[in-house]
Amino acid sequence: MKIRTLIAGAVAAACLAHPAFSQTYPAQNITVIVAFPAGGLADLIGRLVSTKLEARLKQSVVVENRGGAGGNLAAKAVTGSAPDGYTLLATTSGLAANMTASKNRGFEQSDIRPVAIVAISPDVIAVHPSNPAKNLKEFIANAKEKSFTYGSAGAGTGPQIGAEYFFREVAKVKYVHVPFQGGAPAITATLGNHVDALVLTLPPSTPHIRSGALRGLGVASDKRNKAIPDVPTYGEMGYPNVYSGSWVGFFAPAKTPDAVVEKLNAEINAVMKEPDSLDRLAKAGFDPVVKNVAEANAYFKSEVESWGKMVKAIGFSN
Repeated sequence: MKIRTLIAGAVAAACLAHPAFSQTYPAQNITVIVAFPAGGLADLIGRLVSTKLEARLKQSVVVENRGGAGGNLAAKAVTGSAPDGYTLLATTSGLAANMTASKNRGFEQSDIRPVAIVAISPDVIAVHPSNPAKNLKEFIANAKEKSFTYGSAGAGTGPQIGAEYFFREVAKVKYVHVPFQGGAPAITATLGNHVDALVLTLPPSTPHIRSGALRGLGVASDKRNKAIPDVPTYGEMGYPNVYSGSWVGFFAPAKTPDAVVEKLNAEINAVMKEPDSLDRLAKAGFDPVVKNVAEANAYFKSEVESWGKMVKAIGFSN
């Protein structure tokens, strides 16, 4: 029995490595595990790409939301799946941060490989309209007198780490972080005035800022975002050279065949170039990103280093 199992495993490995495998791929449904709950950054992009990928590949692409542990639960599930291209991870820059911040995440950087980095967007600080602060400068001035609470999509996410760095190292104010399991519940809490502020990557909060349900105080980018042009940048509010934002990317188990990853990368990049995709991204506050496999891999490695330095500077761990 053991010999038969070993032989079967060897045959399966040979099939995965053979170029013919990529020619028949995909031959069954693909599952995209989104690292955060519905309504968040990864979910918005994950579903957009998955829907269009389904049409291009002529196979069903099933989206599963598996939030928790700052995205680590989903990443662990994907790294533990078969490396055949049928289980993918849709996640954010929190994955890069967690390589330093999370000591017990259940997987290593060597267990996962980038398939495509598809979009990037800056973070925004927003408050309930009843908040007396009209902009970021006023908010920080008020915070010098009294500490505040802020909500995020979870501990270890890019916006939360960026916020910690800004509030602690740059603005030097006192605060209490209230983590939520995704952007949607964080927004709901802010809409209900249960936290003093929201720090989140722009897209999920865009419609609420546009409608006036939330007041945008500042965008952490070098220029104003077209989706909410009335919200000033951090630099305009007296905090130059401060940038914090998140990207969304697709990943696969490390041993997924190169040919399969290349095929997925080409198809996902084609999705990101479609006029409809570009229009939807711009309205939400995203900038599309198109990188080949080598570029995506190099970018992810640089992001692990960059976020690692910030994590160490604030002494963060989860």
